[in-house]
Amino acid sequence: MATGLDDEPFKISGMSRIRKIDPDSATGEVRELLRMVKDRMGLVPNLVRILANSAAALKAYLNFSAALQGGAMEPQVRERIALAVAEANNSEYCLSAHSTFGRVAGLSEEEILNARNGFSADERIATILQFAVKIVEKCGKVTDRDLEEARKAGLTDEEIVASVAFNIYTTYFDHLVETEVDFPLAKPSRITGGR
Repeated sequence: MATGLDDEPFKISGMSRIRKIDPDSATGEVRELLRMVKDRMGLVPNLVRILANSAAALKAYLNFSAALQGGAMEPQVRERIALAVAEANNSEYCLSAHSTFGRVAGLSEEEILNARNGFSADERIATILQFAVKIVEKCGKVTDRDLEEARKAGLTDEEIVASVAFNIYTTYFDHLVETEVDFPLAKPSRITGGR
């Protein structure tokens, strides 16, 4: 018996469900923000172009990203977290983007694959990744014991707070809009959740 949307196969298409803003035809604050992204990255990713439908959402995304880059975590650790969260959330777009960004940050293919699976040869990083996956799987409702184990492994409160929130935001946004992948494709290995 059909129960609604859950019975439909996940739609994976080449086109996003919400229009992308062309940086060349954008105006006002959105134009300036997209120019800033292009100057910094050399391109304007599709996820950013879709966020540009709302100047407030785009600005929040860029400010959130910039703030985390100035935090305590090194770029390689941030990219590993992004990979673990993208895999746990079954986000093809975020997985593809962060596989690329991880390579740019200096991660090897093995480190990228390990991060996707919540693993690292470095025990502290492995704890961060496993904690991030737990947060995703438990929809944020981790136990006191989960938190205590993370702290015993040396995670600071700053790392606990910053480790997942931004990446959950982007993976959920990707699910909403079904962002057209504009990075080398990396398919999630999980068969549940996501699109």
